[in-house]
Amino acid sequence: QVQLVESGGGSVQSGGSLRLSCVASGDTYSRYCVGWFRQAPGKEREGVAHIVSASNIRYADSVKGRFTISQDNAKNTLYLQMNSLKPDDTAMYYCAAGTRFRSGDVYCAYAYWGQGTQVTVSS
Repeated sequence: QVQLVESGGGSVQSGGSLRLSCVASGDTYSRYCVGWFRQAPGKEREGVAHIVSASNIRYADSVKGRFTISQDNAKNTLYLQMNSLKPDDTAMYYCAAGTRFRSGDVYCAYAYWGQGTQVTVSS
């Protein structure tokens, strides 16, 4: 079982940048597919970016071109680089890990979640 701890959230002005980190313990990231999610007050949780495999990386349309997901298996750390931040990006951000499954395409069934880190973007 893997435990996940996020960090790097904070308050920035519109147009600014933040880099979120998520350190895994108890197992290695390389065994899992991984991703970032966010949830704003009064809204449903939404997927932001996913690494299903090295050749299968996906982004929500709302963050394409601004956010970059990456992982460093040697450090057992997942990152989310967020540039050109907008007030609409304000949310609690969560990292997650899971197992791959195929249903036509390959997807990730997320089973492990971090506690979240708050990102607030002011205009």
